[in-house]
Amino acid sequence: MPSFEYEFSFAPQCVAGVDEVGRGPWAGPVVAASVIVLNKTLFLEEFAGIDDSKKISKKMREIFFNRLKIVNFIKFNVGIASVEEIDSLNILNATFLAMNRALEGMKADIVIVDGNKAISGAKIKTIPIIKGDSKSYSIAAASIIAKVSRDNIMTDLARNFPEYKWNENSGYGTKAHRHAILEYGICCHHRKSYAPIKNKYFACS
Repeated sequence: MPSFEYEFSFAPQCVAGVDEVGRGPWAGPVVAASVIVLNKTLFLEEFAGIDDSKKISKKMREIFFNRLKIVNFIKFNVGIASVEEIDSLNILNATFLAMNRALEGMKADIVIVDGNKAISGAKIKTIPIIKGDSKSYSIAAASIIAKVSRDNIMTDLARNFPEYKWNENSGYGTKAHRHAILEYGICCHHRKSYAPIKNKYFACS
């Protein structure tokens, strides 16, 4: 379970937790979120059940997300890197771009980020934490905000491109998504640099 161990270890400096979602899908943007917990006591009272977004149900993610957006004891921001940026920069650099966008306006002294790499280009000192989304409440909250934000984006895109079922697969390479590409080709929201997409390029109609 997460804790505030890392955040407390840097006190009294202000710590932001960062996480991303969407590095693996064949379609859609990569999305990052940053979170600063301003009052840890209130956070624990309301969000003690928060964990890595992959470990909790979709329903619970959405409940936490909707509450995290409105409480006054956290500050958060979301950053997005587009499909075009993913294809031109590569997914790692696009992920760093999304993370840096998520940090814009966040007055943190230190950033802790899920993974094994510091955020390239960050203006704030960043410390990578492997499996940080299951160790830090700030990163876990960021993982939920990033995940639900991206799922909402993919659901919106699915309204114009229902054949790919992005509202169900979030752009990942499921069997249904693969079959849809074979039948309909790809569209402007597919990552042209990704296999098998790069072998099946069709302009967006």
